[in-house]
Amino acid sequence: MGGVLVTGGAGYIGSHVVRQLGERGEPVVVLDDLSTGRAGAVLHGDLVLGDAGDTALVRELLEDHQLDAVMHFAARTVVPESVSDPLMYYGENSCKTRALAGAALQAGVRHFIFSSSAAVYGIPDHIPVAEDDPLYPINPYGTSKLVSEWMLRDTASSGPLRHVSLRYFNVAGADPEGRIGQSTPEATLLIKVACEAATGQRDLVPIYGNDYPTPDGTGVRDFIHVEDLAAAHIRCLDYLRGGGASTTFNVGYGHGYSVREVLDTVERVSGSQLPVREEDRRPGDPPALVANTERIRRELGWRPGHDDLEEIVSTALAWERKRCEAWA
Repeated sequence: MGGVLVTGGAGYIGSHVVRQLGERGEPVVVLDDLSTGRAGAVLHGDLVLGDAGDTALVRELLEDHQLDAVMHFAARTVVPESVSDPLMYYGENSCKTRALAGAALQAGVRHFIFSSSAAVYGIPDHIPVAEDDPLYPINPYGTSKLVSEWMLRDTASSGPLRHVSLRYFNVAGADPEGRIGQSTPEATLLIKVACEAATGQRDLVPIYGNDYPTPDGTGVRDFIHVEDLAAAHIRCLDYLRGGGASTTFNVGYGHGYSVREVLDTVERVSGSQLPVREEDRRPGDPPALVANTERIRRELGWRPGHDDLEEIVSTALAWERKRCEAWA
């Protein structure tokens, strides 16, 4: 028995993990409803069109393919949308995680890697924030992820399922070879939005808030290249298969950049001036969010290979230019 079920594996982060799993010869089954993902982004394994909350389907896939692990990426992820429609987020994120974990247990799967978020911290008391710091999500998206973490924690404490929850910070960039990247329509991730504007796909880049208690008044975030994030998932899989106990890891670089610093970098790399408009703060956005990454470095030996803002921007920009050429 071996191999991985990847829910949401046709999406941005999931597709990069699927590619890395496939490149090391891992059997992979991708389950995705293609609501935001693309079939063309799945470069390895079998793609099954379906819902991560479909318990019967999930159990059938796990048993028929004799898979021993689940990586769960399928989720709604837009903070302002979660504020306006919280019940959808609890349904899509928390309830479907519960259904998926239940199906995994029924099928005898013991390894579960969950895509969580730094949004569980809310507005931290200090920066960088560590895994054991207080959890005070300030939006339904963050709360839906925290509820899922709690369900997995309690399930692991009462049975054989072991899990890792990975709290992502701000994911950006694309496959350095340009095969896959962020293709979600109307994406809200800053570097994605800025690179779309640099390539003429957007009319402007909004700056949400210029009065935060940060050096230049704009929000500060810890940006991590999607390739490094994907590699962390592979490390977690090996960790669980090696008998590792259930745990939680931050995944970031441990330092942050402000919105203005990011936009300056996109302008420098692209050689074009961005159309920027300052707007009011968005509901649910903390002033700063930077990871303490000591635990994942110590326990998994994880070391980022792409910790460079210009590299992150360059790969994201190359991906957007490729998309534009495909449409031309």
